[in-house]
Amino acid sequence: MDFETALSELEQIVGKLEAGRAPLQESIEVYERGGLLKAHCEKLLKQAEARIEKITLDGNGQPQGTEPLDG
Repeated sequence: MDFETALSELEQIVGKLEAGRAPLQESIEVYERGGLLKAHCEKLLKQAEARIEKITLDGNGQPQGTEPLDG
């Protein structure tokens, strides 16, 4: 499942739980599903973050290259 789909479903779950529109058992089930979706989204974000590079600038503020975001 891609990030946008998972996040959309997670937002729907949060809205449903906040509105109190579900019986207790269903609330527990969707809460558990929300936990799984949250973990999935966090994993995808960490993977994306690992791929992002930071642009480095020279003394004059001009781009000179890239380095890892955590570098």
